[in-house]
Order: sequence, then structure tokens, then C-alpha cells
Amino acid sequence: MIPGHYLPVFLFLLAALTFGVLSLVLGRVLAPHRPDPEKNSIYECGFAPFEKVHKKFDVRFYLVAILFILFDVETAFLFPWGAAAQSLGWEAFVVAMVFLAELLAGFIYIWKKGALDWE
Repeated sequence: MIPGHYLPVFLFLLAALTFGVLSLVLGRVLAPHRPDPEKNSIYECGFAPFEKVHKKFDVRFYLVAILFILFDVETAFLFPWGAAAQSLGWEAFVVAMVFLAELLAGFIYIWKKGALDWE
């Protein structure tokens, strides 16, 4: 059984799930669904494509996106520490500096490996 202090969280998740499923079902049931060859045709700016439209992206786009997310999330960990830095003491400062050193080492590693080069 769900403890009393988790009941609002459970109700919120239940309401969100219900709203999401209900929205999808109503959209599928009520929306007109009349596909035709013109509507399903592949187009590029209103005219026929010049070449094959389903090309694979270069892996560098994915790599840069993953690196951005990685460093963005790690940087987000610094905000709570910065807000409470004075009350945490020297131990927290040392831990934060070790974290920043690891972050810097990772950045230097990906830079040296050429993951940020576009050429």
C-alpha cells in the first residue's frame, strides 16, 4: 500500500498518465484520417526532392549532442553547491574542486581526441 505522504505524488502521476492517454485516444478517434497519395508523398519545399531524402546523419552530430548533454548535466550539479557553498565547509569545497578537476580532465580528453573538430 502507498504511504500517506506519497499519496499526492501518486495522484499526480495517475492524473498525468490519464491525461496523456486520454489525449492520445481522443486525438486518434476524433481527428479526420483521410490519407491520399498527394498527402503521403515526399516533398522538399513544395517540389520533388533532388536526391534521396533519407540520408544518415554524420555521427559527429550525435557525439556533440551527447557531449553537450553530459557537460550540461554535470554543470547543473554545481548550482546547488554554489548556493550553499558558505555553509558547507572546506570538505565540500575540496569535493567540488575534485569534481571540477574530473570535468576538466574529461573536457581535455575529448578535445585531444578530436571529438569537437568539425573537419
